[in-house]
Amino acid sequence: MDVTKVLDAKGLACPMPIVRTKKAMNELESGQILEVHATDKGAKSDLAAWAKSGGHELLKDTEENDVLKFWIKKG
Repeated sequence: MDVTKVLDAKGLACPMPIVRTKKAMNELESGQILEVHATDKGAKSDLAAWAKSGGHELLKDTEENDVLKFWIKKG
């Protein structure tokens, strides 16, 4: 996967991962991919809902060593 930018949101509580993700997405061009790393368990449902409502595509999400990773393609 061709990731354009990686956002480290580990250790941040809701709603900060979403706030940081939104800011990072504003810096990307349509079609580019943002990789987000978060530790807040709520980020899983929050980021999925946010991506959908914003017209973006959640390509993939995984969890390894208590870190949630998301790949979001800008719409």
